[in-house]
Amino acid sequence: MSRCHLVYAIAPDGMSASEANDALNTYIADPSRGIPVVHDHFTGKPHGGFAVLFPRDENELARLNDHGPLEGWEIHHHPLVFAITPVGLDAQVGFTLQEYGQTTLDALRADEPEDPRYWWQRRGRGSPKRGTQN
Repeated sequence: MSRCHLVYAIAPDGMSASEANDALNTYIADPSRGIPVVHDHFTGKPHGGFAVLFPRDENELARLNDHGPLEGWEIHHHPLVFAITPVGLDAQVGFTLQEYGQTTLDALRADEPEDPRYWWQRRGRGSPKRGTQN
């Protein structure tokens, strides 16, 4: 059965943050590993990041173990309980905010101050477009 997987990856010592970011982006951009649902990079050290991928079949699931551009990294991946699909992950975010944070994403968005670091404010609600600059 398909379900979302959390991939947690730590870059080897000596790799720059920029190199680590590029390698993680290359790993998740490979469609043979499934649909990349969300990802982010770590600040400071260690360099690396996480992604939630949605492998839709056994071949895509097996590709999570092919580290490709992350060869030499410390990598862990785990299937998620409630994020059975990308839509389920979105529902889990809303549920967690409401049940445990006593808030909603809409409330947080309404209260969020303007900040030049918040790329999503420059792009509206959508995500950044590949290959474009802000």
